[in-house]
Amino acid sequence: MWRWGYYSLVKDWNRAIASILKPKRLAILEACAIGLISGIAAVLLMQGVGSLGTWRVGLSRTFAISIYLPILGIVGGFLAGWLVERWAPETTGSGIPQVKAAFAGLNFPLDWRVAIVKLFGTILTVGSGLTLGRQGPTVQIGAALAAQLSRWLPTSPDYRKQLIAAGAAAGLAAGFNTPIAGVLFAVEELLQDISGFSLGPALIASFIGAAVSRILGGRGLDLGLPLSASQTSFSAQEIPFYLFLGILAGAFGTLFSRGIVEAVKFNRRFLSLPLPWRVALAGAICSTVVAHLPPLFRSNTGLREFLLAGQADASVTAIAFVAHFLLTLIAAGSGAPGGLFAPCLVLGSALGYLVGLWQASLLGVGLPTTYALTGMGAFFCAVCKAPITAVVMIFEITMDFNLVLPLMVGSVVAYSVSETLAKGSLYDWLLKLKGVELKKDKPGDSPLGGLTAGQVMQHRVETLSSDMSLEETMQAFARSHHRGFPVVEGKKLVGIITQRDLVEIRKRDPDPTTPLRDIMTVTPVTVSTEESLSEVLYELDRYQLSRLPVIERGKLVGIITRSDIIRAESAHLTGKHVETRHPDPSYVVYQTRGPATGAGRLLVPLGNPATAPALLQLAAAIARDLNYEIECLRAIPVSRHCAPHESRVEVTASRRLLQHAQRLARRWDIPIHTQIRVTHDVSDAILETIEERHIDLLLMGWKGRTSSPARIFGDIVDTAIRQAPCDVVMVKWGVELKKELEYRQAEPLEVTTRFNLRLNRWLVPIRGSESAIATIHLLPSLVAIADRPEVYLCQILSPDLRSLDRKILSRARGILAKKVNYPVFSAHRRGNSVPEVTIDLAQQKQCDAIVVGASREGLLKQALEGNIPEAIARQSKSTVFLVRSAIANSQFRAIEGR
Repeated sequence: MWRWGYYSLVKDWNRAIASILKPKRLAILEACAIGLISGIAAVLLMQGVGSLGTWRVGLSRTFAISIYLPILGIVGGFLAGWLVERWAPETTGSGIPQVKAAFAGLNFPLDWRVAIVKLFGTILTVGSGLTLGRQGPTVQIGAALAAQLSRWLPTSPDYRKQLIAAGAAAGLAAGFNTPIAGVLFAVEELLQDISGFSLGPALIASFIGAAVSRILGGRGLDLGLPLSASQTSFSAQEIPFYLFLGILAGAFGTLFSRGIVEAVKFNRRFLSLPLPWRVALAGAICSTVVAHLPPLFRSNTGLREFLLAGQADASVTAIAFVAHFLLTLIAAGSGAPGGLFAPCLVLGSALGYLVGLWQASLLGVGLPTTYALTGMGAFFCAVCKAPITAVVMIFEITMDFNLVLPLMVGSVVAYSVSETLAKGSLYDWLLKLKGVELKKDKPGDSPLGGLTAGQVMQHRVETLSSDMSLEETMQAFARSHHRGFPVVEGKKLVGIITQRDLVEIRKRDPDPTTPLRDIMTVTPVTVSTEESLSEVLYELDRYQLSRLPVIERGKLVGIITRSDIIRAESAHLTGKHVETRHPDPSYVVYQTRGPATGAGRLLVPLGNPATAPALLQLAAAIARDLNYEIECLRAIPVSRHCAPHESRVEVTASRRLLQHAQRLARRWDIPIHTQIRVTHDVSDAILETIEERHIDLLLMGWKGRTSSPARIFGDIVDTAIRQAPCDVVMVKWGVELKKELEYRQAEPLEVTTRFNLRLNRWLVPIRGSESAIATIHLLPSLVAIADRPEVYLCQILSPDLRSLDRKILSRARGILAKKVNYPVFSAHRRGNSVPEVTIDLAQQKQCDAIVVGASREGLLKQALEGNIPEAIARQSKSTVFLVRSAIANSQFRAIEGR
């Protein structure tokens, strides 16, 4: 009883988990998780920088500043540079250019390693005195953590981008405590999409990130001012001054961005030093200069608060602007991990404060504090080219509505001026230094935007003629793994037929001779070879299709599926080459030829060395019974990036295996041929061998299961059963027999092949189909391996079937009676499950082998109703043979009458 209660509890728990993890709910949970971890990371970064900075400033009161500060700058800079160079070189700088590149699908890693190195590297850099900020790095940290989460919980490539953008938004929101600005930054810099699907994760993650930062870390960017209407003001008379401030911010912001780019170039060209020493040198310079400036210059936050408080005069403000401008160029040019948001705010506030002082001396209307805050947004906008984010971010920091109009005027003018002077943001320029150029209009687009349907489509298309009958159409579906076919007349596309159409047609009990043109879907949805993959994906989603024919001038030239698009997009997101080339023909690197004296040929592909001896022994028994020659094939798969005839492969072990097979065949006096093929696809190599060597029977091993829901028996087995024009026999060795074969693997092949397979009792389940007994003609050849064979024929009937048709079973028994002289028993069994009845009967009769028939038509039915052979092979301990005869029903009747 307790066991039943336990299983019931587990079942309820699994049901609850499945209910929670529905796609929409899972998206919400992922966004919450991203916001939570990004917020925690931002708090850790803020606390680490604050603690180290406080310790540095505190000790400066005890020791000689001119010596102490430079030493700390050198040590901290060196450690930060070493950490970055040793563990994550992609964390140099602010990290936002790397996020933009990774979001665009380029090979810029984002994972937990990047997040950790960026966190500690920024703490060392900013805490040791380099004039960089901590808010920019939180964007890369958040995006890296989100990217890592997307690997732990596999998602589609499109949704993975949404998670990365959500992580970036959460990082910025947590760094500034500005959730709305975080979302807008992700939209302006990454997503460029305001749909609910795109904004949903970013909104949730940004809110959670800001909330965590606010709860655990305080207000974050606290300006230290009780801002209200008395501290800020705006009047129409001041508009010219705000316009002038916007012009100055745009010009100096562009100069600042260009200066950072030139500083990076200078470090590369003239400072041939490792990254740790470059950052250490920058730390020494920054700390030395700061040591000779007033104490408020030793902290970015203190300097910014001093300017916004309205206590500085023009000379101090000018010194602050020039010193911070130059020191930031030096620090950022070294490649130190640190952000540019905070320096932009300091520079903007200094520039705005100067304009405010000038306005006050002329008009005496406005307050310098208002100009300082407006300058922060304008300068930020000129550097980052994100005007909406700039306005909203400063507003969220101050929560002062008096600032909205000045911010809008200053930011728009700054953006216009900077865009006129130089196109693109600082982050785009830094990416160009790395050889990466993103499109201005679509910086978030991946290189998939440049791919067309013609580049990704499958060129080899299985088509059907409009003259084919319904019965021939069903056979074509059974031979192929596709769920739909284009219908053509000549090369012109006239319609399409899908597996769903066939299911609906079968319900109406149609005439098997009905031509395909009467049941196909006319005027199908198509795409041209020049259409982009985004347009193809739109058409697939719009019409809920899984594939689209590709046409050129009205002619069918290929077909493109969702899998093709996903494969291409995944390749770009992981930095791999998009594989648009299809498999080349296999290449024969070794072959031997025996005497061509047999009545036919039996092909034996050898894959598993452990079961190869048993497979060869079975092949010998069949070849002796049918007077066939044996063709042994060893297929060596290689990467599709290299042509088979150009690939270097090791064939020593394969040749040794084939040479053993030759010696065994000579002892059995059976003609044998061998070959080794290098191929992109093993199933293609088998089909090519069948065609070239005129094979009559294919015998190969079968695992008895498939791990892919899109396959019925497995890739190679499915292809062989559907497309091989010859008889096909697949064998899945029994549990005990396979163990013994693996145990004997170390013995010489000649010894192992003499091992008695002990396959004496055979069970052949027969369903109520006329074509199912067409495989009986191969049974005598299979049973030829047995010493004292016994065959049990069993017809399995549905319990609902009242009348008993004995003709099928009697005909099968009659065929065997003409060919064999050993006992053949027959019986009928009723049951709802064919596998269960078969396995129960095999246990009752202690059968060593079970022979299950298959057909091309049966594969389609198994795809719709269930995989009976796989169920039998998976649950039974006996050896299972899967037999598919190439003989049609009419030919079978001719054999039956002989």
